[in-house]
Amino acid sequence: MTTTHIFPSDDWADAYRDALNENPAYAEAGKDWTHGAVAMVVKADAALGIDTDMAVLLDVDSGRCRAASYLDGDAAREQGAFVLEGTYARWATLIKQGDDPIKTLMQGKLKMTKGHLPTLIRYVESSKQLLASAQNVATEYREP
Repeated sequence: MTTTHIFPSDDWADAYRDALNENPAYAEAGKDWTHGAVAMVVKADAALGIDTDMAVLLDVDSGRCRAASYLDGDAAREQGAFVLEGTYARWATLIKQGDDPIKTLMQGKLKMTKGHLPTLIRYVESSKQLLASAQNVATEYREP
């Protein structure tokens, strides 16, 4: 029986870390990433029980995820070298549908609030594998 994890949560972050480290395509695509942690910030949405901005901070380096932490948005913004922000609905749709994360960013559906965009763009395949790994986490999404 597969355990599902509520997105976002401590358990989801742990499962995501494991999924990343079990994905050989991510290990290959991300092997040159040494640019720091990436924060996925989910904007507050009281209707979903998310009273403040929350985030999953990925400590990724050289094709490995050393840690994935669930923390408040301000802490993630401070600790992340790259910060991507969006609504809960946008993150959920991205994970469920597997849209190209860089394309989603370029279309303004997610906002990069910290980091160097040209650096991020060089890692298109790595970002796709980050998303593919998220899709491998048995996820339960919050409903209003």
